[in-house]
Amino acid sequence: MIGNKKLAALATTAVLAAMPLSALAQAMDAQAMEARMAQLEQEMQQMRDMLQAYQQRDAANAAAAPTAAALDATRVAAPAAPAVVMPNAMAGTKFSFGGFIKLDSMYTRTSDGEIADGSAGRLFYFPAATPVAADGNGRSASYTDVHAQFSRFWLGADTTTERGDKLKAYIEADMYGGGSNAFAGNEVITNTYALTLRQAYVSWNNWLAGQTWSNFQDVAALPDTVDFTGPSEGTIFSRQAQLRYTRGAWSFSAENPQTTITPFGGKGARINSGADVMPDLTARWLTRGDWGHFTVAALLRNFRYDGDTETGGALSVSGKFNMGANDDLRYMVSGGAGVGRYLGFALGSDTVLDEEGRLHAMDGYGGFAAWRHAFSPKLRGNLVYSVALLDNDAALTGYEVTEKAQSVRANLIYSPFPKLDLGVELSHAQRRLQNGEEGDMNRLHTHVKYNF
Repeated sequence: MIGNKKLAALATTAVLAAMPLSALAQAMDAQAMEARMAQLEQEMQQMRDMLQAYQQRDAANAAAAPTAAALDATRVAAPAAPAVVMPNAMAGTKFSFGGFIKLDSMYTRTSDGEIADGSAGRLFYFPAATPVAADGNGRSASYTDVHAQFSRFWLGADTTTERGDKLKAYIEADMYGGGSNAFAGNEVITNTYALTLRQAYVSWNNWLAGQTWSNFQDVAALPDTVDFTGPSEGTIFSRQAQLRYTRGAWSFSAENPQTTITPFGGKGARINSGADVMPDLTARWLTRGDWGHFTVAALLRNFRYDGDTETGGALSVSGKFNMGANDDLRYMVSGGAGVGRYLGFALGSDTVLDEEGRLHAMDGYGGFAAWRHAFSPKLRGNLVYSVALLDNDAALTGYEVTEKAQSVRANLIYSPFPKLDLGVELSHAQRRLQNGEEGDMNRLHTHVKYNF
């Protein structure tokens, strides 16, 4: 006898054989769909199980994790591991580096003679370099100069010790140092120039030792000009070695002394004497706020030459006053006996010799005023006037020393994006000697300057 399973199989086969082909296809599709639906239900259940497991794990981690405040407190309390940048540096020292690239292009026209090629007056405004002639009868001259010598870089190192002492080292240089071989330092072939030390100092809390701007100079009051120095005849301008102490609004310094001397009757070149014993002493008081800043500085000097001595002193008042969001006024007024080499790039001497070889301090006065206006976040302009007056005793100095120098300049500086300045400046300068000889200089000055 044939078994039940075999009978069922034969019956099924007979039914399928008797069914039309279309019915057979529908039966097969229905079976496939039911199998696929069963598989999808199984996969969905697996996904629900996995999601529930993840939610349970996140809840457990959140309960065990510290709060955000606790994390912040931990970050503040934990000391940062200092990164070693240089093998000889103190632990925790932070190094910084910066500077700028500056291209200067100038067209100059002088009324009474030519400024010597390669001299300072061809690179920036140097008041004593403006040529003069009797009754303005000198020969006019014009020339173009292009250079990048005032490009600059600096390196700083800042350290805070475990005791809280603050140490800082700073060194700065540019290329205004002349050449080192027959083809260097000129415009014939390579335009190669040597490195020039500008600043090099170390500070410890309130003390500073090294070379930097004189404590008698207010760098923060200097106008925004295209020219390297701008209104230099009316500006206190000096960098030199010194020891300085600052506490609050007060700062005091003992600085490198040097005496410039006009020979009796102005006969012969100016003398530079390094025979001084007492350093130049300065004191400054400064106050500042949202309105700007104001400062007063005093200078005390002792001059010494060929066994004779003389004393001198000067005052300087300067500052910056903010006149709204887009305007400010910068100014400086200085003067006194023996101000000499500090004013206008040593436009006048510190002292003069009499017929018996004794020193006499010379009086000098100068100042500037500068208005700065921002037309937009990218465009600004400046209008600047500067003047220096030297009170010469012609019986001692003779009549061929500078009596007065002045200049006026206007500029526009465009910054297409931060750190890049494209500037153009027009300036007019005059210089007059004690004998009445005078001359003027007109200059169109442009620059491209990128700070980094």
